[in-house]
Amino acid sequence: MTQVASSPNAVPQEIWRGKAYPLGASYDGSGTNFALFSEVAERVELCLFDVDGTETRMTLPEVDGFVWHGFLPNIEPGQRYGYRVHGPNDPAAGHRCNPNKLLLDPYSKAIDGVFDWNQSLFGYTFGDEDSRNDDDSAASMPKSVVINPFFDWGTDRPPNHEYADSVIYEAHIKGLTETHPDIPDGMRGTYAAVAHPAIIEHLKSLGITAIELMPVHHFANDSTLIDKGLSNYWGYNTIGFFAPDPKYSSSGTPGGQVQEFKAMVRSLHEAGIEVILDVVYNHTAEGNHMGPTVSMRGIDNAAYYRLVDDDKRYYMDYTGTGNSLNVGHPHSLQLIMDSLRYWVTEMHVDGFRFDLASTLAREFYDVDKLSTFFELVQQDPTVSQVKLIAEPWDVGPGGYQVGNFPPQWTEWNGKYRDTVRDFWRSEPATLDEFAYRLTGSADLYENTARRPVASINFVIAHDGFTLRDLVSYNEKHNDANGEDNNDGESHNRSWNCGVEGPTDDPEILKLRSRQERNFLTTLLLSQGVPMICHGDELGRTQGGNNNGYCQDNEITWIDWAAADTELLDFTREVSALRAAHPVFRRRRFFSGKPVGRRGEAGLPDIAWFTPEGTEMTGEDWGSGFARSVTVYLNGHGIPDRDTRGQPVIDDSFVLFFNAHYEPLEFTLPPAEFGKAWTVVLSTDGVEKGTEAAAGGSVTVDARATVVWQAVDPD
Repeated sequence: MTQVASSPNAVPQEIWRGKAYPLGASYDGSGTNFALFSEVAERVELCLFDVDGTETRMTLPEVDGFVWHGFLPNIEPGQRYGYRVHGPNDPAAGHRCNPNKLLLDPYSKAIDGVFDWNQSLFGYTFGDEDSRNDDDSAASMPKSVVINPFFDWGTDRPPNHEYADSVIYEAHIKGLTETHPDIPDGMRGTYAAVAHPAIIEHLKSLGITAIELMPVHHFANDSTLIDKGLSNYWGYNTIGFFAPDPKYSSSGTPGGQVQEFKAMVRSLHEAGIEVILDVVYNHTAEGNHMGPTVSMRGIDNAAYYRLVDDDKRYYMDYTGTGNSLNVGHPHSLQLIMDSLRYWVTEMHVDGFRFDLASTLAREFYDVDKLSTFFELVQQDPTVSQVKLIAEPWDVGPGGYQVGNFPPQWTEWNGKYRDTVRDFWRSEPATLDEFAYRLTGSADLYENTARRPVASINFVIAHDGFTLRDLVSYNEKHNDANGEDNNDGESHNRSWNCGVEGPTDDPEILKLRSRQERNFLTTLLLSQGVPMICHGDELGRTQGGNNNGYCQDNEITWIDWAAADTELLDFTREVSALRAAHPVFRRRRFFSGKPVGRRGEAGLPDIAWFTPEGTEMTGEDWGSGFARSVTVYLNGHGIPDRDTRGQPVIDDSFVLFFNAHYEPLEFTLPPAEFGKAWTVVLSTDGVEKGTEAAAGGSVTVDARATVVWQAVDPD
């Protein structure tokens, strides 16, 4: 046992040997154990900070298996701390230790404060990247915080919705809640705001089963954006894989964000809504060789980051952000797996969406779906049981991997987005691929024994146009981002319906409204798992900005006062139709073969017809000008059983899709498919409740959808 005080005002602290596991700061009621991995460290100092900023340093007394550790009695939750690592500083060999740089604990459960961007945070002197800078960074650094791990979860249980029954709502905590009139001012933009009854009721009214939160792991606000008067709004710049970001906390106390986050999860679970986190394990905020030294870079650079083999001063960058986490190193993998388990077991989240997940599959160079990371996930008894969603691409060679992730994973289906957008803007030769996307993308998933739910279907996500902007702009309008409109995707597969941006033309407004409804209907009635981007059900616009990553303001926040209530009601109606009918939520792919119906074989589980009512031929599918199709879904051809083992039987449906630029006459299928039909949903002038017999015809407006339900006379 030793006592150490590093300044006249510092209070001496006892430090015991402690334990090497778990990593991080662990409070047990009597004191706190500190443990930090570093294979290259020669000495590690734990630094404690008082409220007035007084720093107390002490050397961790023990090291086992490259884990430096010590136990401090009487250190309680709220204590702010950091590390100084003594070791080699040889960038050419991949080592960047510098004890003058205060470092955040990679296992911080909470972080307090913000970066004061200046020279002291960097390991080199500005203008000379090969120099060494020994300015002390402590005064400019946020601090790790010891947290209280205890929380009254009550009877909290995960909702455990099956994928087939899921509707995901992608949301930004602040963007969703910042202007909601029913949320108190001091609560808006926080975890507590997401748990507010007004937000929960909105989600429930839409049939949402899971909210997918954009990054809440503690992230750094980029200095380059701050200099422009902007900020990192999206949060894809993680520096704390265990710590919920205090920017979204209303508590105002160090560590209070942890309790507030847990309370949010508990409230959402009580409402039957799962919590999925958008997580960024592919890179960190330390960036490339010109970035700051604030955590893992100064602890063990070569262990945590992928370095260029023949010049270890530089970083492999598969993410476009400067660095890539080294998933080939066991302790880097341990960091990721420990983080995932922590969020499941301690924070009670229900799943993860992995940003640029292809990066995690790069053990060496190529993307390998059998990499160690995926093997660890599959074998882990905790992580393997939650929802695992991949963004199946990165910016490296061969990074676009839609359809290639392991069987237990689901994927953001970028091909679904692109195809549906092209279909509804009447691009030629898209009809056959549209059919694949509508029916669960069997061409991508069936050959690996996966199900339709492997496809997370989306038309809109945070990155790109909102739904309202998708039908209002041909070009991006990102001038507010300060990059001369050069940032953001230029090929958006959007169509402004005749006028760029706002208009008073009633015909164009009517067409845009119909297009929004076409996208929502297609999304919610496709096989697979639909994902709605927050505010699209309300007509949210970003004024044509398709890259709102730096806009923490009215550009990206939902304007609840301007909500399109008619569009909201329509979205609720389509979602309710999906929820009520398992024919839209099949757990297996269509076969197209005859199946039993009322004890008789003969009708297929799905059938495709031309607008004239004749079954589609190969020539029809191959026609480049074909933009319209009729789909028959057999409610008695669902190869699923309910939880009690009973066959799932539903009504049959016929869907008219007309992406043609003119109205077309559609004919219902012949009588063997159903003798009578009634309209239950329409995006055009065909009124709900309209009835017609088999073979009957109706005119469908240009770019419109009509959904018919069988009227069963038997």
